[in-house]
Order: sequence, then C-alpha cells, then structure tokens
Amino acid sequence: MITTQDHISTSSFRGPAEVGPPRLAGLPGVTRDDVATSEVLEVERYDTDDRRLTAAGISLTLRRGGDTDQWQLDLPDGDAAEHLRVPAGEHTAVPAELDELVRGASRDRAVHAAGRVRTVRTATRLLAARGKVLATVVHDEVTLATLGRSTEVEGWTEVSVIPAAADAELLAAVEERIVDAGMRPAAPAGEAELDRLLRPATRRRSPARKGTAGRVVHDYLAAQVERLAAQDLRVRRGESDAVHQIRVTARRLRSALQSFRPLLDRERTDPLVDALRTLARELAPARDAEVLRERITAGLDALPSELLLGPVQAQVTRHFARVEAEAHAAVLSALDGESYVALRRGLDELVERPPLTEGASAKAGKTLPSLVGRRARKLDRAMDAALAGDDVAIHTARKAAKQLRYATEVARPVGGKPAARFARSLKGVQQALGEHQDTVVARDTLRELGAQAENGFSFGVLLGRDAASAATVEAGLERTWTATRSTKLRRWMA
Repeated sequence: MITTQDHISTSSFRGPAEVGPPRLAGLPGVTRDDVATSEVLEVERYDTDDRRLTAAGISLTLRRGGDTDQWQLDLPDGDAAEHLRVPAGEHTAVPAELDELVRGASRDRAVHAAGRVRTVRTATRLLAARGKVLATVVHDEVTLATLGRSTEVEGWTEVSVIPAAADAELLAAVEERIVDAGMRPAAPAGEAELDRLLRPATRRRSPARKGTAGRVVHDYLAAQVERLAAQDLRVRRGESDAVHQIRVTARRLRSALQSFRPLLDRERTDPLVDALRTLARELAPARDAEVLRERITAGLDALPSELLLGPVQAQVTRHFARVEAEAHAAVLSALDGESYVALRRGLDELVERPPLTEGASAKAGKTLPSLVGRRARKLDRAMDAALAGDDVAIHTARKAAKQLRYATEVARPVGGKPAARFARSLKGVQQALGEHQDTVVARDTLRELGAQAENGFSFGVLLGRDAASAATVEAGLERTWTATRSTKLRRWMA
C-alpha cells in the first residue's frame, strides 16, 4: 500500500540532553498554553548484520507511537514524500510484502532490528483568546542506540515550532526563548544520525592502479553490479521495462567477464558467467511476452477494419494475460532462488576482491582495444555465416554484435570518440538483426494464435508481413554490415 505524507515546514532547534522545555509564559498575544500528555515514539531500523540495506540506500523501519503503528519502506529512487507502508501488528517480523522487495538487496541474509530512535515528545499549544491555536512548540527528548554486535548510545534534545495563526512577532519571540534555553537552529536529526551510524564504511574498490586495464574493467563491473541491484528492486516492484533492464545488465556483466578473460581469474569468473547466462534465460520468457504482445497488438491496430475478422484483439489479450502472469511468477521465483542469491554474493565478492591477473596491470590504452578487436573478429565470422540468410546464424550474429558493443563500452574510457563512433555503428547492425529475430519469434506465436482463432485470417496477414520484413532485413544486411566493418572505424583497436 502506497500512501503520501506531506512535510510541514517548521523551525527546529537542537541542544544537549539535559536542556528542558523553553519558558513560554508571557509571550505576546498568548493568553494561555495547553500542554499535552507526553507520548513515546519509537523508530526501529531493520537491516542485515553487514548493513546491506543501508548501503543500498534502502530504509526499512518499524514505527510505533503517534496515530498509527506501521512498517515503512523508503527506496533509493522514491519520492521523499512517498513511502511504502504496511500496518504493524504485535509481532516484529518483517511483513512478507516488504521482505520480498528487500530480498535482493539483503542477499537473503537475515534482516533484524539494527538501531532505534526513541523520542519522548511533549507538545505545547500556544492559544489566543477563544482557544485559537497560534503555534505548537514540540519538545523531544531523543535517545539513539545501535543494536546488534556493537552498541552506541547518544542523546540530545530537539525543539520544533509549528506555526498556525501566529504572526512574525510571536514566532520570533518563541525562537528567542528557545535559543536562551541553550538550543541552536538545527534540523531534526534522529533518523539521519541513525543512518550515519549504521552506514557501513565504503567498501574497498579496485586494488589496480589508475590507468591500468584491470582498473578500467573493475570500475565497469562495479558500476554494473550496482545497476543490477537497482534493477532487481524495480523488477520486484513490478515496474515497466524492469525485466528488460535487468537482463541487459546481466548481459553487460557476462560480456565484460568473457571479453576480458585474460585480465581475470577464470576459476572465479567462469561460474559467474554461467550463472548470469542462466539468469538471462530464466527472465527471457517475461521479456519475450512483453515484446510480442506490444508487436502483435500494434500490428492489429494498424490493420484496416476489413482485415480484422473475428475478436482478434480479445484473443491476444487473453493469450498474453496468461503467458505474462506465468512468466512474471517465474521471474520472481528465479530472483528468490538460491542460485540467484549465490550469484549476487559472487558479484559482491567480485567487486570487493577482484580476481585480477598479472595481465591486468598492463596499460589500459593498449590492452583493452586489443581485446575488443578479438570480439570484433568473432563478429566478423558470425556475420559471414549470417549473410547466407539462415535464421539461427542471424540470431548468433545478433548475440555477437551485442557482446562487441558491450565490450566497446568497457573500453570507452581509453577508446574515446573513435570507440563511441564504432559503438554507434554497431547499433544499426544490432537493430537489423534484432528486428529479424523478432519476426522469427512473432511468426511462431502468430501461427499458434491463428490455429486457435475462430478465423485465423488477421493473424495470417501479420505473419505474412513479418515474413516480408525478415526478407527485407536479409536483403539489406550486407549493406548495413559493410558500413560497420569499415577499417576506419576500427583503427582505435590496433
């Protein structure tokens, strides 16, 4: 359940723990004050022992006191005023719907209370004649404690002024009294201080020297591992295009590990390559279903009414509702599986203890372009086979083109503009090969839909158009490839 909470602007102050409430008697325009009964507010922050959630920018808290007791999950890409909330019961177990969202970040490690902010709050309303509220002065006695293997305890006092009908003169007088009591202007800091104490020290990055091939490759891998974590969260939230993006990230990681094997210890990286390949395969049906639904729906929308025979759109909707539901369930099952957890931990280890070989200490400017050149020659061989027009060979060439483009991305810091131009030239080839593969997959589905339909004519029309599109790609493939194969575009690899 997502709810929105507006933040009310206040004046706030902070002082030592022993500072009591400010003196509020005799303020201009105030006829009396109304002191409410003190209440206790507790915020417990949940995390793993090694603070994986905090490191990922995720805040999972159990809030008690005030109007409601609830769990709250703040995500790194969420709006500051928008949180995921779940009512809290008597137990302190993390609700299943929130546990599912943070499972990728926690790497399936146990999540428990890691810190607590306890606030004893006393609110005093400043009233004018007839009980009109001018302002509320909130006095908080704050105690912060970390929990777990080590404990730190801190305490201080916070005072906030929440204006209502007060004029500037009254607010200035109240703030002067607060300062006289030993307070200084400061933002409320309880949860921010807890975040600071829980935040793990920055993990050591690459041991490779700046300018070496190992350093460039490691920096790229580290960035993609972070991106995988972010996309994991988007997939679990069911966000649009998230499955596609996590697959792209997995392919980038796999391509980097394969393309730059001479710089990495294969005993450690080959299992990761296999696991990344498995992940991409497990997620493929969900992405394929999304692409096919959009392609076939758009194709039917573009047909004139006289070519639409029978309830074809309804059939497509029913077909893909089932297929996509099954595929999405398979995606979540894969992300909750032991193999995926092991992969994520292995990638963390890859970043924290990179398995660099002696060759990784070589200059990046010569080593990386040379290794990209190997990938380019592999694509050359794949394209030679693809130009014969075989569907399998074209699909193989498409995968080789992706690997080469991702390898070029890694080398971009040393390849500069020539590498960027080469990568752009690859997009044209990759798009042509991708369009061909989409027609191959779509035609299989169109045959299935046509066989099940009351009248398969409309699906047959789309199948014929896809066959023509594939033929067009095949006819123009050599021309597209010739431009990319230009020696001029590849000079930077020498």
